[in-house]
Amino acid sequence: MGDIDRVKLILFDLDGTLVDSVADLAWCGNEMLRRLGLPARDVDSVRGWVGNGVERLVKRLLTGDMHAQPDEALFASAYEIFCELYAVHNSARSQVYPGALECLQRLSRLDLHLGCVTNKAQRFTLSLIEAMELSSYFELVVCGDTTARIKPDPMPLHYAADHFGLEYQQCLMVGDSSNDVKAARAAGFGIICVPYGYNHGNNISDSKPDRVVDNLIEIADLFE
Repeated sequence: MGDIDRVKLILFDLDGTLVDSVADLAWCGNEMLRRLGLPARDVDSVRGWVGNGVERLVKRLLTGDMHAQPDEALFASAYEIFCELYAVHNSARSQVYPGALECLQRLSRLDLHLGCVTNKAQRFTLSLIEAMELSSYFELVVCGDTTARIKPDPMPLHYAADHFGLEYQQCLMVGDSSNDVKAARAAGFGIICVPYGYNHGNNISDSKPDRVVDNLIEIADLFE
């Protein structure tokens, strides 16, 4: 991670890092499946499928598999239904993780830029951040459709650093998945991870981030 004193920008992943959003994703997914006459999925399965964007999640809901491809016509119908549902029902069951608000509150008082970078599309992201009362802490929100490519590609991270005119070595990513680690490494960012998020059931330590913290408050402790 290098010298912590050099860090001027901290980018937070959203789902699985700041917000536990699986309950809403599972509800929308199962309502989608019900409308299509298909069997429901359990929440634990959905938790393991989250993390690569809504399109991939819908495919996993339809097939029950991480990588299988559903029928194209079925997917098109299912995707439209899911997006319609999730645009309305994306925050009723979601919760901010313990320590997340306190971390952001404390960091916002320091000489740091704070931002959010997520693979979730803007039409879902901004309303969720607002509902979770997180929006006031972020100077920039980079969504899944802000740049041409999404994490694990470094483009969204570089977009944020360039926005603030910072060198990539002055930036830190905070996430929960191997995608976050890969994006940070490719971008030249430092990377801190939490172990409780959505990493497809894998131990985040195996991805070798610079540090793993059990609670985001520990990040505020590092900078104060």
